[in-house]
Amino acid sequence: MKESLVKQAARIAGNFLQEEVKTSYQIEGKGITNQVCVVETEINKVVVRMNVKDEYQSFFKEKWCIEQAAEVGVSGPKVMSIGIVDETAYMIQGFIEGVNGGDSTVQKSIIWRRLGEYAKLIDSIQVKGYGENLIDPVHGEFQSPPHAGSDGTWQGYVQHNINSLTEHDPLIELGVINQAESQRIKQRFEDIKSEPFRFGLIHGDISLKNTIINQENQVILLDWNAKVSVVSHATVAQLMHYQILGLDESPNAEEFEAFIDGYGIIGEDLSGIRNYLLLRAFDNLRWSIDQRPDLVKPYAAFAKQVVDITMD
Repeated sequence: MKESLVKQAARIAGNFLQEEVKTSYQIEGKGITNQVCVVETEINKVVVRMNVKDEYQSFFKEKWCIEQAAEVGVSGPKVMSIGIVDETAYMIQGFIEGVNGGDSTVQKSIIWRRLGEYAKLIDSIQVKGYGENLIDPVHGEFQSPPHAGSDGTWQGYVQHNINSLTEHDPLIELGVINQAESQRIKQRFEDIKSEPFRFGLIHGDISLKNTIINQENQVILLDWNAKVSVVSHATVAQLMHYQILGLDESPNAEEFEAFIDGYGIIGEDLSGIRNYLLLRAFDNLRWSIDQRPDLVKPYAAFAKQVVDITMD
């Protein structure tokens, strides 16, 4: 299977470049969503990222984001081509010589500060709407598909989670909250609904593993999972999420402060971000109850941790 994957990457890159492929190999352990290969010719060295053809729109969105981000000063890979071949969606990027941010000898807090600066630049990009689907690249308009209980808008998203906080809430049965906490949380979500948030573009997975530090110690940002959401809440909540789970890619206290400083967030803003994290944790848990019963236990455990942190 691996051999055919590498051969497919070589064929895709060779056909695009119109050059004979000299070597090709798979990058192990760095691509979670996509299969990633490196292909070399006499003249060029490229990265080929591949997925099922249904993911073509994700590659299209990522290409758009990388190009928009470059215009505001965020360093990223050069996207050479995207397309579909033999039921496989692909993206060809220029290869970046350097070291993954997680393995770099550059002080991690310096990288995190730069990522904070990048996050601020990214949410300055002109976009419209709310959600993860790029429906109008010319005007930068995003949309969230409606689902049971929500019309796909931000207000609908929040209201769905307010309406779900009832005396028969499965989150009570799961031990995530009790009746008293449910009422307190409902008020917090009501406050969120009336908050005049600013909406902006977010990368969706800012972490050291999604960076390359090149030979000039420049931070190159990779692997977008972009959406339009509340800023800076959505980006910082993602980092808090990683910290709570104790993931290797999560920043430690010093690195988190460096990111916050780079982004330009003041301390009192963090309480609102924790409430947003609670909203997202509850929504994800409710989704798992409806769609992925195998994930209910870990999602409930995480939601309970967030409740304990935010309700102190």
